[in-house]
Amino acid sequence: MRIPPPLTVVDYIAPAVAAAIFIGVMSLVPEPTRRRFNTVLVAGATGIYISGGGFGVWELAFPVVALPLAYLGLQSYHFIGLVWLMHSAWDVVHHRWGNPLWPFAPTSSFGCMIFDALIAVWFIAGAPSVLNRRSRSA
Repeated sequence: MRIPPPLTVVDYIAPAVAAAIFIGVMSLVPEPTRRRFNTVLVAGATGIYISGGGFGVWELAFPVVALPLAYLGLQSYHFIGLVWLMHSAWDVVHHRWGNPLWPFAPTSSFGCMIFDALIAVWFIAGAPSVLNRRSRSA
């Protein structure tokens, strides 16, 4: 087991800000494109662990479990949220015992854990638009 790198305030704040920006941008995407796009996004994100995440063949277990659940995201945001929560949990494992997801950023797994958990909550809530789009009256 390796010792995780020390964390700074930025390691907590930056992923939370990134999650807020992600939610804001996704709020601009109309339905049903928002749900379909995010299903593809979360399914594609499962592949990040295959590229040498530090646990060898065990890295293949995550996509085997996550991809069928991501597919169910085509019908429900709850499944997209569940897969992002799974990502977050796997990020904790990477932070504590594996290699960082981004080799050039030692705390990247920790940041991904925060980002993934925050957007998961939004998806589980049904991915509501957080932007108030007022219609213009002529």
